[in-house]
Amino acid sequence: MFDISYNKKFRSIASQFTLVLFLVVVFYYFINNAIINLDRIGITSGFDFLFSRAGYDAYSPFFKFTSDSLHIDAYFVGLLNTLSVSILGIFIATILGFIMGVLRLSNNWLVSKLVYLVVEFKRNVPVLIWIIIWYFGVFLQLPSAKKAINIYDSIFISNRGLYFPSPVFIEGSIAILIAFIGAIIINFFYVKRAKKIHIKTGKQSPIFLVSLLIIIGLPVVTYFITNQPIEWVVPELKGFNFKGGMALKPEFVALLMGLAVYTSAHIAEIVRAGILSVPKGQIEAGMSFNITRNQMMKMVVIPQALRLIIPPLTSQYLNLMKNSSLAVAVGYMDLTATTGGITLNQTGQAIECILMIMGTYLLLSLLISAIMNYINKKVQLVER
Repeated sequence: MFDISYNKKFRSIASQFTLVLFLVVVFYYFINNAIINLDRIGITSGFDFLFSRAGYDAYSPFFKFTSDSLHIDAYFVGLLNTLSVSILGIFIATILGFIMGVLRLSNNWLVSKLVYLVVEFKRNVPVLIWIIIWYFGVFLQLPSAKKAINIYDSIFISNRGLYFPSPVFIEGSIAILIAFIGAIIINFFYVKRAKKIHIKTGKQSPIFLVSLLIIIGLPVVTYFITNQPIEWVVPELKGFNFKGGMALKPEFVALLMGLAVYTSAHIAEIVRAGILSVPKGQIEAGMSFNITRNQMMKMVVIPQALRLIIPPLTSQYLNLMKNSSLAVAVGYMDLTATTGGITLNQTGQAIECILMIMGTYLLLSLLISAIMNYINKKVQLVER
């Protein structure tokens, strides 16, 4: 027994087991205490409330939600709205952040200083203020629906949102989907072959332009060959708003731009620090091969900088996703506004609603971390 107690593996397992047991006991104590107190004051516990009538409206571009829908439908509306703004926000913030991060190191003094001022200004203004600025200062200042900005009688911009034609798929449109999937497969093999040629001969193929041509060109050609099996519904002004077509609501765009603008400033500093971490000798060695500065950044600097960029980038993605809960400030119906707001107030099931929100945000955070950890392993140096 004395020997076992000093065994490193045994002590590790025993300490972890003790910690898990302690957490289970504490969790059980609080849950049991909450159930007893709720029963004492006449509040029933459980998740049966999810299948009762919601009694409120919420906008969703994914499916129709009315006051007759269920609370569980409201949960999925909030979840999908949170996912949509988070995914698009991460995409936009990454592009803006990388561009500004590279421009911060530009040899052009004016460009470098202007980007520096922009980055510092955006970083030091709270994200909630950015969301409010975009909503009240930009989108609500646009003209009304009757005086909307008209672009080719198809796209309309007003303080009610951005309206543009929506596709209606008719018979034969499946061919376009098949062409798109086929284009992705063809492009995969092209990129793979181009990389092999580059490794063997050093010849650089135009991967980006050819990939763009394949993925866009093949479905477009199929669209015209199959006699244009997609019809477009153009928005029309009826009363005080537009009907038909697709719409991007001001609340969604304001939240998206506020999150993307704020997060992009932090990403820019991460990118700048990552590039500066690459030894100057590597840059000089790349320039000795008589390649352009863009090629040197793409093939020498960025691949090495990514190893230091990705870990802190993960934190920014997590922050953006969690900051999306500020959507309630502009009336965007995300997870916090639906399940954590109106549903909680109507049903009084505070513990259940908060547990659902906590669990959802935890799962989303773990999913983002897992994806970024996978990418991080791919860009790390392979030890011999």
